Amino acid sequence: MADGPRMTLQTMLVLQVLLSDPAQRRYGLELCEKTRQHPGTVYPILARLEREFGWLERHEEAPAEHLAEGRRARHYYLLTDEGAVKARAALDRAERSRAHR
Repeated sequence: MADGPRMTLQTMLVLQVLLSDPAQRRYGLELCEKTRQHPGTVYPILARLEREFGWLERHEEAPAEHLAEGRRARHYYLLTDEGAVKARAALDRAERSRAHR
């Protein structure tokens, strides 16, 4: 397994939003809005960051939160402490690499 995900522009955008406030949990559609990407792009990135690399924790919203609003449960994503460190390092490397092209 690699040290981290392939740093596509889309992955970089997701990580930048997550790192803008690493202690804040974010739900998938919120990340789609903030990165201006489609769910079909964002959700696979989140899944890889969680399952393959362990950079994210995922938590399902409590029923009391979503049932009162009449909507489906949201899944919230939060960078782990180690994930935040690795994400910052990966972004720094990717940005330096892009700057030298």
